[in-house]
Amino acid sequence: MKIVVIGGTGLIGTKLVAKLTEHGHEAVPAAPSTGVNTITGEGLADVLKGADVVVDVANSPSFEAGPVMEFFQTSTSNVLQAEDAAGVRHHVGISIVGTERLPDNAYFAAKIAQEELIKASGIPYSLVHATQFFEFVGPTADEATWDDGKVHIAPVAWQPIAAEDVAKILGRTAVGEPLNTRIDIAGPDEVRMDEFIRKALAERGDTREVVSDVHARYFGSELTERSLVPLGEATLGELHYADWYAAQ
Repeated sequence: MKIVVIGGTGLIGTKLVAKLTEHGHEAVPAAPSTGVNTITGEGLADVLKGADVVVDVANSPSFEAGPVMEFFQTSTSNVLQAEDAAGVRHHVGISIVGTERLPDNAYFAAKIAQEELIKASGIPYSLVHATQFFEFVGPTADEATWDDGKVHIAPVAWQPIAAEDVAKILGRTAVGEPLNTRIDIAGPDEVRMDEFIRKALAERGDTREVVSDVHARYFGSELTERSLVPLGEATLGELHYADWYAAQ
């Protein structure tokens, strides 16, 4: 099976290409560095020739409201149009658990717009909504650091997942039949976000104080108790944070 991975040189894409290749599939990474630009459309037609499945894990270089919306709408529209022309039979997209619960979040709003384009394309699809990645603990803390030098984190439910598990589940989804709906995926352990960040930073030798703040914003959005975790059935990853961190 030929599977093209848009964003195939990034964190998730690299792992996904490796896993698909290990299982005997022709996994092709598509990114600007491989001659494929989803914004201009350059290289899309060529890379999609003979493709059975496309997995789109490309990410916007900007999280600002205007640029992030423009990126996901333009990139996704170009990819879907090229897929239609190439006869691709399955489009797999990645999004975030809780997107619809935080409509004021510019990044989440752009991901919702991306999903609507996928649903309206007529191409059979599967959507994978993931919780936050273990790998993003540092950037999450950095974004939540105020001028006082303290990390302000909301004391809410938090269920992060390893990128390795995300890639594994995306791979299984890609080689399966299109779901024409979404699935939620999360890490194996539900914890408190403030406690998790506090412990994770301490383990790294990061001396910043983590403040539990019910009004702390997560990339611009104030959170409720279950804004960022699955509300119903979810597929859980296998890697626990402690084991993942020990292996780094």
